[in-house]
Amino acid sequence: MPRIQGKSKPASQRRPREERIASIMAAAEEEFRGNGFEKVSMARIAARAQVVEGTIYRFFDNKHDLLTKVIEAWYERMLADYARELEGFSGTRARLHFMIWRHLQTVWDSPQMCRLMFDQIRSSPGYRDTSVFSLNRMYTRRTLDIVAEGVARGELREGLDMGLVRDLIYGCVEHRTWAYLRGEGEFDPKQSADAIVSLVLCGAAAEVPGGDLGSLTDRLASATDQIERLSREKAG
Repeated sequence: MPRIQGKSKPASQRRPREERIASIMAAAEEEFRGNGFEKVSMARIAARAQVVEGTIYRFFDNKHDLLTKVIEAWYERMLADYARELEGFSGTRARLHFMIWRHLQTVWDSPQMCRLMFDQIRSSPGYRDTSVFSLNRMYTRRTLDIVAEGVARGELREGLDMGLVRDLIYGCVEHRTWAYLRGEGEFDPKQSADAIVSLVLCGAAAEVPGGDLGSLTDRLASATDQIERLSREKAG
């Protein structure tokens, strides 16, 4: 009697583990980018990845765990790109401007991923225990390292409160982009980076003996006015 051939296993079961995980994460990123978090189902992700839904749960606890891993991978790619591109810049102003502009440009290019980061990851109770938190700390430290290098070269004054510098930079970035992420406004990444860098460097500049304090105050006021003007123009 001829041997009866059983049904062949789905291709997803024959693929290597790493390939299946990569396929699931790529499919999940596409779904999350296009539809947000709430509207995406594991079944939709499985269909896009060409695996059965149960396969996803072999590698990820739930949808939030899968999103966290997707955001982690996105962050890792960004950090690698930033590090490579930063090598082409020298000097405190140029390097700091690049980091701030690149951050703003990422928000402009990927608002969906940024919204997911803020709404689903950063607001979750266990955020500080995730790799995303560690990656974010690594990213902000890289920016502060540029400031510290400026201090070491005498371009910026000693004794700067690095926590305050961080809050100034990323507070400006978040406030500048928040309306855009809500779908209520626009912003120009380069103009915004120019204004933020001017504000930071005017406030952190090394004191020059006999320098004019009034001139420094005027530059700070001018940089602040520039940021406020850009906000009004985009809001209008």
